[in-house]
Formats: sequence, C-alpha cells, structure tokens
Amino acid sequence: MFTDTHAHIFHCDYENIEQIIQNAKENNINRIILSGYNKKTNKEVLQLVNEFDEFYGVIGYHPTETYDITEKDILDLQEMLDNPKILGIGEIGLDYHYENTNKEIQKKYFNLQLSLAEKLNLPVVIHSRDAGMDVLDIIKKYNIKGVIHSFSGSLELANEYIKKGFILGISGVITFKNCKLINILDEIDIKNIILETDSPYLTPVPYRGQRNEPAYIMNIVKFICENQKIDVDQLSKFTNANIKSVFDI
Repeated sequence: MFTDTHAHIFHCDYENIEQIIQNAKENNINRIILSGYNKKTNKEVLQLVNEFDEFYGVIGYHPTETYDITEKDILDLQEMLDNPKILGIGEIGLDYHYENTNKEIQKKYFNLQLSLAEKLNLPVVIHSRDAGMDVLDIIKKYNIKGVIHSFSGSLELANEYIKKGFILGISGVITFKNCKLINILDEIDIKNIILETDSPYLTPVPYRGQRNEPAYIMNIVKFICENQKIDVDQLSKFTNANIKSVFDI
C-alpha cells in the first residue's frame, strides 16, 4: 500500500472528492495527506480530515501567501493544529521564482512557522523554489524534521537536506522527459524518499497536461521501480517506513 503524502484535494478543483478517494483505493493508495497553504485551504483541510477516514493533513502558509497574513495568523495556526489528524505544519518555505518576491516577508513567516513546529515538536513540509540555499541555511537553525516537498534540486543539496534529517518528496516531475531527478536517486539511498502527487498539479507521464490525482502515485512508483531495479513491495516498505519516521501516523 502507498500514501500520497502531499495533495491539494479541495472542492475548487474536484467536484467529486468521494470518487477521487475511490480511484486512489483502486490503485493501492490507502492514505492521502492534504496540504493547506492559506487561510481558506487550512480550514478546508480541517473539515476534510474530519469527514473522510482516508485523509490526514498538514496546515500552514505557503511563501507566496505570506504577504496577506499577520503574526496573529500564526498564533491562530497553533490552535488549529490541535487535531490528531493534523500531522504537521506545511506547506511552508521560500519561493523566489517571481520578480516581485519580497524575500524578507517570506523569511519572516518561514522562521515563525519553523519556530512553532520546533515548539510543538511537529514535522514540517517545505516548499523551496529557486531558494535552496536560503531554505537550507534557515532550517539549520532549528531542531526539526520533515519533508522537502517535490524536491528538484542538485545532488549536493539533496545530501545536505538528508544530513539535516529531512526526507525528499518525489512527485510526478521525475517522470518528465528532461528531468534529471532520476539520476540523483542513483546517487542517494532510495530509503530517503517518500512519494507525492501535489494534485491537482505536476501530473506524471502519461497523464501530463491533465488534472492530477492521488491514484497517479502508481505511475511514479512504476517509473522509479523500473529505473532503480527494485520491486514495488520494496518501495512500499521504504516509503511507509519514512512516512512513519516523519509523521505521527
């Protein structure tokens, strides 16, 4: 059995969530960890994990959403975390992709959320785009564990994250034609990864261009197993052990 460790299954993108869950079960996916990223989706994560047994969640503020929050929102976040099916703080981090990026605001709220995670002894799910070294420098200041969501950096950066005790989240990007991520898996221990879809985004081949969903984890599984010469049961064992080591699930 597998878990989709990072998905955004919200009503704005999915008209029939029950069917999405059924599709996942039919493809050997028994759990889905929903990731909030702003006020609206954090509240929806809380609603959905209470409504569906298969859903767990993390909540937090994505770096591109930090321009619209205050420190009070971080205090409110702490209260929202008091739910046994909320496993950690995420999706948080840094994103320098856009020209109008306010790096200082992003760093402020990244640090505040990391400090909260350390205080509550909760794992974090980190978004990093065009900001790998800054993310690394900041997380080194905290006694935390977690996941680097949809990792796509260099081998050197992968090794640094692993050294810090983080797990690398591998998404459908690995199946893309010109992606070099599979080469990094050749150089690191396969036991340092977990699998995610980032639904409705980053749909793997052969469904690229369509809306993603947790059932497509199996396309990532098959791609990795074929390239790494391991069987599906081995990959399931490794990834489930990693999920257990990071999340209280």
